[in-house]
Amino acid sequence: MSVIEKNLPITMSRANLDDVPEFALPGGFSLRWYQPGDEAHWLRIHLTADRHNEITQELFERQFGRDKKRLGVRQCYLLSSTDHVIGTGTAWFDHHFQGCRWGRVHWVAIVPEFQGRGLAKPLMMTICRRLRELGHKRAYLSTSTARSAAIGLYLRFGFEPMIQSDESAAVWRALLPMVVRKE
Repeated sequence: MSVIEKNLPITMSRANLDDVPEFALPGGFSLRWYQPGDEAHWLRIHLTADRHNEITQELFERQFGRDKKRLGVRQCYLLSSTDHVIGTGTAWFDHHFQGCRWGRVHWVAIVPEFQGRGLAKPLMMTICRRLRELGHKRAYLSTSTARSAAIGLYLRFGFEPMIQSDESAAVWRALLPMVVRKE
């Protein structure tokens, strides 16, 4: 069984949030920040895009809490040309990661029918910039080895593997040659 098929948890980090790559949204698409009721959009997006996690309302509340003002500045939504919500990502935080305060790229997803259209890049750019605007100096993210296209995107954005053991080094050695790096 390949490292991708094993779907192992991995972590990536970006030492600083300077020089975030720039990408324009394709024509007709737009971004906006969380509005009350967007939990339903988040659930729908992740239920269709994420086949590796159990997606529930409780998961949303565990990950983000109920502070709508905080969500309003940190959770981004991608809209189609017909204003249908088709993607999301969050410029989150962790005050105790590695014993320090870090920004966190959290729960990025686009519904399958809109994947592969260059939409994840401007969404990631927006999230990384928002982290910086909110005072974060560095960022990390958690994902899994089954998400090779996402890992390629994260590498393109300057995120690097966090290798903290011989086991994680072996996982990354096996994974990197299989990662999809779309330019």
